[in-house]
Amino acid sequence: IGVLLVLGFTAYTLMRIDVPSGHIAVLIAKTGEDIGNPQLVAPSPQHKGLQLQVLTEGRYFYNPYFWEWHVYPMVEVPAGKMGVRVRLYGENLPYGHFLATDENHKGIVPEVLRPGRYPINAVIKGQEHLRPHGDYVELVELHDPITIPAGFRGVVTNLAGPMPPDPNKLLVPKGFRGVQEETLDAGTYYLNPYAYRVHIVDCRSQRFNLAQNDDMGFPSKDGFWVSLDGIIEFRIKPDKAAEVFVIYNEMENDHDAESPIHSEVVKKIITPNARSFCRLRGSSQVGRDFIGGDTRTAFQKEFQKVMREQCDSQGIEIVQALITRINPPEAIAKPVRDREVARQKQLQFQEQKNQQEAEAKLAMEKALIEQRQALVMAEQQVVKKVTEAKRRQQVALTKANEKKTVGQRDLEAAKDQAEAILARKKGEAQIVEQANQAEAAGWARAIEALGGDGEAYARFVLYQKLAPAFRSIMLNSADSPLMELFRNVEPAAGPRPAAADNKNP
Repeated sequence: IGVLLVLGFTAYTLMRIDVPSGHIAVLIAKTGEDIGNPQLVAPSPQHKGLQLQVLTEGRYFYNPYFWEWHVYPMVEVPAGKMGVRVRLYGENLPYGHFLATDENHKGIVPEVLRPGRYPINAVIKGQEHLRPHGDYVELVELHDPITIPAGFRGVVTNLAGPMPPDPNKLLVPKGFRGVQEETLDAGTYYLNPYAYRVHIVDCRSQRFNLAQNDDMGFPSKDGFWVSLDGIIEFRIKPDKAAEVFVIYNEMENDHDAESPIHSEVVKKIITPNARSFCRLRGSSQVGRDFIGGDTRTAFQKEFQKVMREQCDSQGIEIVQALITRINPPEAIAKPVRDREVARQKQLQFQEQKNQQEAEAKLAMEKALIEQRQALVMAEQQVVKKVTEAKRRQQVALTKANEKKTVGQRDLEAAKDQAEAILARKKGEAQIVEQANQAEAAGWARAIEALGGDGEAYARFVLYQKLAPAFRSIMLNSADSPLMELFRNVEPAAGPRPAAADNKNP
């Protein structure tokens, strides 16, 4: 058991292949069939030698007696670069070919590697010293991708495609060898530089001065030399960029990146057409015609129209063509200029006269307008005052009506209150009258009970009122006032008893 454990541990240790992340393992067979003399890679695992297939990340077990292996980092294409693979194994390419279109031939692989890691048995060119065993089957060359800025077009030349059916054409269809009809728009393209060549053509607007390098001029109809200057703004039409590049490009502008062919466009298209127009149209006019404004304006308009028509067929778009200066000869320029100045002054005087008349008319119209405004303002004031008086009258009338209504209401209320007081007083008087009548009736009944003698009733009432208040009375009946009181209620017909001095009654 111990021997088996030792053998198992030894086999596990010696046969284990750990491929870490971002690495590959290259296998070399020690046994098997021999490979051919020109072959560098074993065609199958049954042949000895370097194997084409590699081991990617993970754990594997191979017998070290039959196999040898080496662990290397993966091929990494950095950002902003692309990798071109050069296959070092396989059959030789046919005559006239330099791209390995299949896996059986050595040479440059058409497909490129974009930024990233790749599990292939290859080494980046220039880093061969990092693989001391020399057990790689491909080289990877790092190149910059093609970046076309905005406003530019990429003219593509196919270097490795089949020959076009018509070799006499300037542009060929896509996929055939030669300059492609299709151009590349703005963007980044990963194209194999051995298979494609891209020239970047500027399709933005450019400006050119007609008299930049030499004098642009023409002889007039009367034999005078007329010089001129102008500005032409143009651009290469994007859909004609490939055609313009093929026709007008020169060897000194034939670069892999941007191809500045605007100088060729100016030299071969813009300048000849401008010179031809100036000489053909300018020679049909006399020198003094180019001093007046009408002839110069017509000449400029026709210049722009003809330049657009002539350059458009050649793939150039004329955005604007302006003649900024026309210099006729001084011998005819001065008298014509003086006459033109006089004519312009006459026109100026006429304009001043018209202006003064217009100002007088304007002043009159302003006065009328101010008068109308004053009238309108007066009418507005009248309307405002009348409206305000009517409003005050209406307010006063409303207040008077309100006071009248309140007075009437107060009058009615006073009448109602007087009637109520009168009715209340009448009721109180009736109550007093009835009470008096009832009291008189009571007195009459009491008098009737006493035989109709009122004095007897008076004495009765007096005695009735005084009796409860007296217990005893001591007085002189002869001259006492109290006795006089009692005598006044004595019967008149009856005999008066004699009063005794100093005696009680």
